[in-house]
Amino acid sequence: MTADSLDLSRLAGTLRASRGIAAKAEIATAAARLGLSGTSATPVGDDCAAIPDGDGFTLLAIEGFMNAFVAGDPWFAGWCGVMVNISDVAAMGGRPVAVVDALWADGAESAGAIFDGMRAAAERFGVPIVGGHTNLGTDRSQLSVAILGKAKTLLTSFDARPGDRLLAAIDLRGRYREPFSNWEAATDAPAGRLRGDLELLPMIAEAGLSRAAKDISQGGIVGTAAMLAECSGVAIDIDVTAVPRPDGVPLDRWLMTFPSFGYLIAAPTETAGPILGLFAARGIAAADIGTIRAGSAVTITDGTTTELIWDPADRPLLGFCRAELVA
Repeated sequence: MTADSLDLSRLAGTLRASRGIAAKAEIATAAARLGLSGTSATPVGDDCAAIPDGDGFTLLAIEGFMNAFVAGDPWFAGWCGVMVNISDVAAMGGRPVAVVDALWADGAESAGAIFDGMRAAAERFGVPIVGGHTNLGTDRSQLSVAILGKAKTLLTSFDARPGDRLLAAIDLRGRYREPFSNWEAATDAPAGRLRGDLELLPMIAEAGLSRAAKDISQGGIVGTAAMLAECSGVAIDIDVTAVPRPDGVPLDRWLMTFPSFGYLIAAPTETAGPILGLFAARGIAAADIGTIRAGSAVTITDGTTTELIWDPADRPLLGFCRAELVA
């Protein structure tokens, strides 16, 4: 799908029907049953739980992986167990401390590639694996990994404000890890570059350049924007023609892709340029892709027409929003 052949209505329909966005609604089911919300003492809806700790925050997060992914690409699943947790910590302006895992497998041989991938990522990113749980007597491989981090100043899902610009920063120096929609730009990258790239997010937070960010997850760029909009109680209009994209990748697939390094950042107009410059200086594609305004709808536009993707006022996605909006 090129800019010349863009059918915005069809693209919007594809995005609304995507499994990545629909899966995020499952979070609301769990949170409702557990009695959790954006108004909890530790608000739920962020990339990590942010627990006040002295003059900063302890960050705690966990990721579980689809059985088909673990079975189909066990080494990369292990790598992602470490990598995506580190990305969640960075998205909140934090730095990782350590990870633990829970792994189920049918024997040590089945578990081996998963362990190897986890170890490789831990060594490359410089984040230790400090323990976990292992069961090698099950009928299939299943993986979950948790992380502990620290932040001095938070970037959150709850602090995008009307008037902010929506920025996207994505490392395009990669390839798809077929058959899944994972854009893999990390396994061949040098350790120093990976660690330096992740340091940009806490740098942005601590410099006061932004208050709000999210790691682009399985919901893709648009699904992640929908979660940010709902949590912050704002509307977001995304210009899909401005989204950084690798050459030759169809727009519909790209907007539903889970990149190994990809963040959405809400920034006041005056700090948008400096933030984009920080990413550009490290060879990471970054662009202003949209407007954050009052309201609740998430839309896409090609500069001429506009299509609604999701409006949590009509149909909540996560069921979370800023505490003051529901007080």
